[in-house]
Amino acid sequence: MTSSALRLAVAVSAVAAVAGCGGPTAQVAPLATAPHGLGTAAQAEVAPVSAPAPPVIAATAAPTSAPAAPPSVAPAPSARPPVAHAPITSSPARATVAAPPAPAAPHIMVIVMENREASSVLGQPDAPYINSLAATYGTATQWYGVGHPSLPNYLAMISGSDQGVRDDGTGYAFAGPTLVDELAARGIGWRAYMEDMPSPCFGGASSGGYAKKHDPFMYFTSITGNPAQCARVVPHTQLGTDLQSGTAPPFLFVTPNLCDDGHDCGNASADSWLRSEMQMVMASGWFQRRGSVVITWDEGGSSSGCCGDAAGGQIPTIVVTGGGRRRLDTPGDHYGMLRAIEEAYGVGLLGESANPGDGDLRTLLA
Repeated sequence: MTSSALRLAVAVSAVAAVAGCGGPTAQVAPLATAPHGLGTAAQAEVAPVSAPAPPVIAATAAPTSAPAAPPSVAPAPSARPPVAHAPITSSPARATVAAPPAPAAPHIMVIVMENREASSVLGQPDAPYINSLAATYGTATQWYGVGHPSLPNYLAMISGSDQGVRDDGTGYAFAGPTLVDELAARGIGWRAYMEDMPSPCFGGASSGGYAKKHDPFMYFTSITGNPAQCARVVPHTQLGTDLQSGTAPPFLFVTPNLCDDGHDCGNASADSWLRSEMQMVMASGWFQRRGSVVITWDEGGSSSGCCGDAAGGQIPTIVVTGGGRRRLDTPGDHYGMLRAIEEAYGVGLLGESANPGDGDLRTLLA
């Protein structure tokens, strides 16, 4: 090989190396040897290099429209089976639940009539309305006064004791407690309505047909010494207003005057007064909301009795409710009526009312 041919081969090799840098190896054909006799000036003929074309990379042009969404690519399968999860939901805000309201106190009214043995009222033609009540509503067929005269019976009705009294004196003062003190301590309203009482908390012995001996509330200093309590002993004229306005409290006690209760007048007068009174009460919303009206007499004309020491005569006792006709044949007395009222309001049992031997009027209440 001549020196010219050698230099040409070296140059071609260098070019091939540069062209193949970073790409496939260039294939270089063998150089042809110049024939003898051509001289040093003759140019060697080089075969073209056969090499694959480098890959063409297209320039990225700005899109003329929104690109299509990329194809969904399924995740590679997992060797472990998928675990099922409960759907995740947002927790709702915890609702505030109000405590249920306390049950409403029952509505109980006591009306006290005067001086009748049961046999002198029940079945008698001069008391048709009273007998209609006895035939239609609840009756206690074996009920008795605790003694004679009037006052011990009234004291027993609200305190569980006759306080050792054996007369109708108006100068007594007892410390209590009483049924209405128990009610007040529990926040249960009460009111006593006295016919012919001239003003609330009246302390006199009498006024018109009003007689203190038939108003037991004015004998207890727990009431008379407490202005808020004493103001609840009011003239009977307020009853109609309270019932019509819806302000009558849960417990009511009613004492008619000396004629209307039968003390100074006959059955017909008492019967007529009760008809008017009961029509007003039974038409009221107060009565229609679990109302019970206990109509009883303080004492009878005899000394018959029951329950160990009651000897005030057998008395009519009728309980008017929405429950219709019922009978209580178990013997009882005024302490048994007090017990029933205390049980109905959920307060303690005072004195003799805690003695089951004095009976229990509870089954006749609403």
